[in-house]
Amino acid sequence: MFPLQIAGLRFQPNGRAILDGLDLEISGEGISVVLGPNGTGKTLLLRLLAGLLPADGGSIRWGGAAQPADRLAMVFQQPMLLRLSVFTNVEFALRPQALTAAERRARTAEVLERVGLAHRQRDGARLLSGGERQRLALARAWAVRPRLLLLDEPTASLDPSATEQVERIIREIRTEGAKVLMTTHNLGQATRLADDIIFLADGRVQEHAAATRFFAQPQSPAARAFLQGELPWRIAFER
Repeated sequence: MFPLQIAGLRFQPNGRAILDGLDLEISGEGISVVLGPNGTGKTLLLRLLAGLLPADGGSIRWGGAAQPADRLAMVFQQPMLLRLSVFTNVEFALRPQALTAAERRARTAEVLERVGLAHRQRDGARLLSGGERQRLALARAWAVRPRLLLLDEPTASLDPSATEQVERIIREIRTEGAKVLMTTHNLGQATRLADDIIFLADGRVQEHAAATRFFAQPQSPAARAFLQGELPWRIAFER
């Protein structure tokens, strides 16, 4: 499945180029965070990788193959939950897998415990708070044991306490061997979670670097301008 190699990727709805020849290579380890201005194609990139949209050009190669050889999962900014119980939302995602009913129940119970929702398992998913709903969406993705987890702004509408809980879960998923590729507008979150930063602007990758280097010494003019405009404190880059 890795390295994930993207070459010349294009998406041009109605002739307007959102992704315009994007090139990128992603390893199978750690947390990669995609940053960039609004409308630059961050969410779109995840949707293309998840197979939810067809590209208008270019290629995506998964460890040299045209299709991923292992499982991937995606969690959206606004999680899409079934109008069923918390437990069933997770258990239902496991039904396509070669597991017995007892194995599905056991794995569901385990992952709900790990995300702090075991006590809500019989409740309707639609009764959960925003933070609980996002933890349930993560539990559902985690239960299928994905090799690649795509996260689109997973804490965009959450308070600091709920954000901290979600970030803890993301770290645990990464520790268990899943590659995490996520978008965020929260630069503090990016500094806390990211092993590397992928910076998009003008439909292309302008910079791909280790997180510590990116925030200390961004190489591209676009990244420097973005950071100076987005950070709520005065920033002076190392030379």
